[in-house]
Amino acid sequence: MDSIRTEVLDFYAKQGTKIFDESEDQDTTDLHKCVAYILQSMPNQESNLCILVAGALGGRFDHEMGNINVLCRFSSTRIILLSDDCLIHLLPRTHHHEIHVHSSVEGPHCGLIPIGMPSGRTTTTGLQWDLTDTEMKFGGLVSTSNIVKGEKVSVQSDSDLLWTISLKGNETRHSST
Repeated sequence: MDSIRTEVLDFYAKQGTKIFDESEDQDTTDLHKCVAYILQSMPNQESNLCILVAGALGGRFDHEMGNINVLCRFSSTRIILLSDDCLIHLLPRTHHHEIHVHSSVEGPHCGLIPIGMPSGRTTTTGLQWDLTDTEMKFGGLVSTSNIVKGEKVSVQSDSDLLWTISLKGNETRHSST
């Protein structure tokens, strides 16, 4: 990771962590390099693999967009970006998606955002404001500020979508006094 602080690198080296210097590659992000390493290390586990990336959101916007780009570049791998407030993962257009909502820890606020290209037809069930063959694009409609109604959401789209859902537990931190 080319953005690692020297004292952090030294700490992990002293712990016996194997160190790889990929800093000459300036065309990919640290997250991209990490995901590529994981996939190279576990070639037979790709179909069942889920990578959780803590702290991937809530910082610099350009870094957040770089992390979202990693979701698109590794679209066949399930990667979930986490912050204190929400999670994001890619719903590839090649699948019909059944999202099982764990209401004790996530929801009810959610969104579906087309990424890479507009969606000509998106259909959902399980949301307060379901979509039926709805067109979505930047500069037009995007399904933000929606609400999960139950424990299951179904999504079918002709384009890749980002699914985002709020995480519970930080309500007091964000309340105004």
